[in-house]
Amino acid sequence: MAKVFSDNTVVSIDIGTTKICVIVANKKTDGTIEIKGIGRTPSYGLKKGIVVDINKTVESLKAAIQEAELVSGQSIENATIGVSGSHIKAFNSHGAVPIKKKDVRDQDIAHVLEAAKAIAIPEGQQILHVLPQYFSIDGQGQILQPLGMAGIRLEAQVHIITGSIASVQNLITCCQMAGIKVIDVVLEQLASAQSVLSTDERELGVGVLDIGGGTSDFAIYQHGSIRHAMVLPIAGNHFTNDLAIGLQTTLTEAERIKCSYGMITHVQDELIAIKKVHGLETKMTQQTQLAHILKPRAKELMYFIKGEIERYHLQKLMTTGIVLTGGGALLAGMLETAEEILKIPVRLGVPKTGQTLLESLDNPVYATGYGLILHAFNNKRDRTFDFSKDHAVSRLLFRMKSWISDFF
Repeated sequence: MAKVFSDNTVVSIDIGTTKICVIVANKKTDGTIEIKGIGRTPSYGLKKGIVVDINKTVESLKAAIQEAELVSGQSIENATIGVSGSHIKAFNSHGAVPIKKKDVRDQDIAHVLEAAKAIAIPEGQQILHVLPQYFSIDGQGQILQPLGMAGIRLEAQVHIITGSIASVQNLITCCQMAGIKVIDVVLEQLASAQSVLSTDERELGVGVLDIGGGTSDFAIYQHGSIRHAMVLPIAGNHFTNDLAIGLQTTLTEAERIKCSYGMITHVQDELIAIKKVHGLETKMTQQTQLAHILKPRAKELMYFIKGEIERYHLQKLMTTGIVLTGGGALLAGMLETAEEILKIPVRLGVPKTGQTLLESLDNPVYATGYGLILHAFNNKRDRTFDFSKDHAVSRLLFRMKSWISDFF
């Protein structure tokens, strides 16, 4: 097979709790992106985005990589990966420093961001990402770019994201064991948003909820930058487990029923054949019974979001509504439940490609994977970056903290 990393080819790996997706993409001479191959396999060895069994995760990775190589006809050696999981936390902070030479310079901006980072964080957590929301000079205005402006005192309002370095390092180790060199690590909320949000939405104010298998990622954007982020413990696997228990069937059958029927309630008295948990018999269940089982979990997820919005007074930031993406967003009735609880416009988010694209990628399931592709093409400067075992933690922190200039 041909070597994959020419100047115009990149690979992304979305390592989720329920699926692993590998995408190989090529940028053509006219600037459009062509998807050369996709490898998608069930994910084993992760729980809520965190590796709990390295060997199983490596085997899942190898299977997805092999499929992507077969379809694309190219050998995959390097990749950009996404990171999420229950260990990711986010909050706002503030910093202030004197402007040393009358007008704001790069070092002043660096110093005020360092001041904003000087906070206590939970044990076992590490600051991964410092995202400026806005600056002010001598208490005046909300300035997006203060460089070169005159004043005495520079202040910064930032959004800080923390996470477990050990958890991220485990993902990198799994990739290395699967024969892949990780060249960049990207927060999945940022990747998904880059993939499904329009420029106007990010500027005017919008929420994005990526409902995965193990966790759901929520973020709010306004004025082109992230304003709030969190990881929720409710996701697609919870819906599947609820169905398996409520219908006394297998997890495999519950997943099939969930994807096929969802929370549709307008169909009355239609009977569905469902395998019993021991797999030897079937029973008949009314379709409306599925909604009775799934709807409370969907409402719980949306009430989590509503509580977060109210707790931090975020409603005013979401002027254009909220975008649901990820595989869980495809559950029939999810959009309607979100509108019912949140009382704001809701739409389904699919990758905004505008490029030559395989039809199968035009799906919320690929929001993160395609967002990672966009990030990789936009940030090719560190393609020789080394995540070797001896330097992984320090270099990983460097890359994560450099995301400030990578997005929006």
